[in-house]
Amino acid sequence: MSRPPSARKQRADATLNRARIVSVARTLFAEHGSAVPLTEIARAAGVGVGTVYRHFPTHADLIEAAAEQRFAEIEEFARTECLRAEPGEGLARYLLHVGEVLAADRGLSAAIETARQSAGSEPRGESRGRLEDVIGELVERDLAAGTLRDDCTVADVYMIVGALSATIGSGSGDWRRLVRIVLHGLRPDAARRRSDE
Repeated sequence: MSRPPSARKQRADATLNRARIVSVARTLFAEHGSAVPLTEIARAAGVGVGTVYRHFPTHADLIEAAAEQRFAEIEEFARTECLRAEPGEGLARYLLHVGEVLAADRGLSAAIETARQSAGSEPRGESRGRLEDVIGELVERDLAAGTLRDDCTVADVYMIVGALSATIGSGSGDWRRLVRIVLHGLRPDAARRRSDE
């Protein structure tokens, strides 16, 4: 049995409200970090604070949703741009894109890190899982093409992203240079030279 038009409209309105809240929260987190109160997010989104709390009972829930949205966007880029690149280029495109996202969105990164430390775990979600799958495909494709050292794993890529995030977050160096150095170290000839030393 189909829903009556009024129920469908309420559901559509709720979906739009949720999307608007997350979008506004990302902007405010990017500008001001994680300390932005839910009341300010509600005001900027043009909804009542009760609407925000219905969708996101806690501040951490809203940060999790913002992180999930960012993972979804990165996953879409990885799927459409990186998997279609020539073998050996996809992982480079991915790391450079992640660096650009992190550099442009430091406030959200700081909010995610704060939430992760409070919860004792990293934000998880469907988009994060799909992103891991795409990275796995990138790694497997480059391994099969012989453009990547044979001991590289998805966990290594996440470790590299962690180093990238720390470098960008602390402003301790040129993150693009870090990516170039890492990519050089991931080449199969670099691994062979290391084993010969």
